[in-house]
Amino acid sequence: MKLIEVEVKFFKNILDSTPVSVQPDITCFVGKNESGKTAFLHALYRLNPAHKGPKFNVQQQYPAWLEKTHRREGKKLEEVRPVRATFEVETADLAAFEKRFGAGSLKSKQIVLERDYGGQGYLSYETDEAKAIAFLLSNIEIPADFKERAGKLRKFSDLDGFSEEMEANGGEACKSACTALNEKEEEMLGEAKDLTSAMRDEIDSLLPKFFYFDEYSSLPGTIKIAELLQKERDTLSEEEETARSLLDLAGAEKDYLLNADYEVRKRELENVANSLTHDVLEYWSTNPELRVHIDLVQKTVKLRAPQEGVHAVLDELKIRLWDDRHLLSLPFDQRSSGFRWFFSFLAAFSDYEQRKEPIIILLDEPGLGLHARAQHDFLRFIEQRLAKKCQVLYTTHSPFLVQPTHLERARLVQDEGREKGSRISSDILSIDKDTLFPLQGALGYDLAQHLFVAPHNLVVEGTSDYTYLLLLSDHLKSLGRVGLDERWSLVPVGGADLVPSFVALLGHHLEVTVLVDSRKEGNQRLQKMADQGILERNRIITIGEITKTRLADIEDLFATDEYLSLYNSAFGATIRSTDLTGADPIVSRIARFLKVERFDHGRPADVFLRSRDKFLPSLSADTLNRFEELFKKANSTLK
Repeated sequence: MKLIEVEVKFFKNILDSTPVSVQPDITCFVGKNESGKTAFLHALYRLNPAHKGPKFNVQQQYPAWLEKTHRREGKKLEEVRPVRATFEVETADLAAFEKRFGAGSLKSKQIVLERDYGGQGYLSYETDEAKAIAFLLSNIEIPADFKERAGKLRKFSDLDGFSEEMEANGGEACKSACTALNEKEEEMLGEAKDLTSAMRDEIDSLLPKFFYFDEYSSLPGTIKIAELLQKERDTLSEEEETARSLLDLAGAEKDYLLNADYEVRKRELENVANSLTHDVLEYWSTNPELRVHIDLVQKTVKLRAPQEGVHAVLDELKIRLWDDRHLLSLPFDQRSSGFRWFFSFLAAFSDYEQRKEPIIILLDEPGLGLHARAQHDFLRFIEQRLAKKCQVLYTTHSPFLVQPTHLERARLVQDEGREKGSRISSDILSIDKDTLFPLQGALGYDLAQHLFVAPHNLVVEGTSDYTYLLLLSDHLKSLGRVGLDERWSLVPVGGADLVPSFVALLGHHLEVTVLVDSRKEGNQRLQKMADQGILERNRIITIGEITKTRLADIEDLFATDEYLSLYNSAFGATIRSTDLTGADPIVSRIARFLKVERFDHGRPADVFLRSRDKFLPSLSADTLNRFEELFKKANSTLK
């Protein structure tokens, strides 16, 4: 079955989540700390847990500010149903159900499961007893005298009376039909006492269980084998449950780990270690040179009363990680917290992956200790392994665990105070900006990753540079002169201060040439990158190299009167070249004349773009020559 909708009410800080739709593969719950994400998963986990430990508790989980009020109002809090989940029966499940009860016996594909604070479960579904009876009677030779009566049977409870009537007839055909009917009835009911119970048991077996995993579920470095195997599964802590999953994966149930033969034990441990190593290497790109080592050690201890003085040998399982990169091994509990979490989840899920029972995985803030690249690896693991096996619901506030190409999977969680409680929505228009931040961060990161889409990128400071360069390049080409090579992708980064940051982030992986203004303070950060080998020195081009001046901006490639014409058209001014003083960049001379610190450099560029047919033909030979020299220099850096 697939989970399609969940509603949580009166659970911790959730008063009414309203029905929350769930994706058929992966659903991501995004929100700030304490917004209600964990509460939502906790309620869902207790609906049908894979481990029988967690239960609902009014004193601990009912909204504290409402508990006393609702009790005084006479509300029976133990009967409140804090979680309701709607499932849809899949084709394979329907086939299994109809194989037992007949075609059409399940009228609706939607199954609803609820549980109250007292622990009572409630299943809602629609069945058709008449179809089940018809299926039961099919292939049975009903005597002619009873066929009409058989066709009118609508309730399963009427079958006993029908069978008794046939048997009372005394004929051989009737006895044969009664025998066949009883056998098929027993087969259909199994151990259930009636059809309702049998159908409920079948539906219950098809319902997926919820497997919850958080940071407290990580493996310990040492596992006391005999002690852990002797504990009842329902009494295990989250950490112990993960350890038990690892033992199950190692074949503990078949006594491999306690086998007296060392070779049997060692071989089984190596098999488990190899399997986990394979997963680690496939989904842990941070360090692909790790190897998992699992071993057994024996520890002799003195027993206390009533066996004072008696010694016993206990087996302990130890996990170590060998690092080929650094030629050393470390105990598992000395690795980074992010790696311990990742490895522990692999061990726990690998156990469930082998089981036939349907599960839904609930991950609470997965991979908080993981680096951004490792979080990306974990998303890949969710996509390629988990979602292929079962549905996955996880919470996060990390932008690196949000998939910008699958924003339909995101559900936004926001606490709206005591009156409304925590709300869950997919409507980004109704959510505050802090809640939206992980989505915005994911989109921003994805945009940055895909901004440089061409093999060769010419990085410029801003959109003004982009406009001037693009228009002059096209104009020169139309005159049969040199413009920018077609291979260039022009990339404006939003300001001179951002150029070094962009190059530092992406210059390692792409062909990048940088065009920057010549400044009084220079471009020390870019020169330092050249010293460090991040950026080739000849791929740093300054405007001053073209104008043959120490200080120059891209506007200085124009003749003074030509740029003033653009400025005056943009601002409705009448500044003349004789009004300006000094030999510094023209934008500085204009600002000094206006007695302002700076003006909007984008407006003259916008005028140039809109009125290019007017301005381009009037440009002087000196202006065209300077731009052509710049294009030739940029093109020379192409490889």
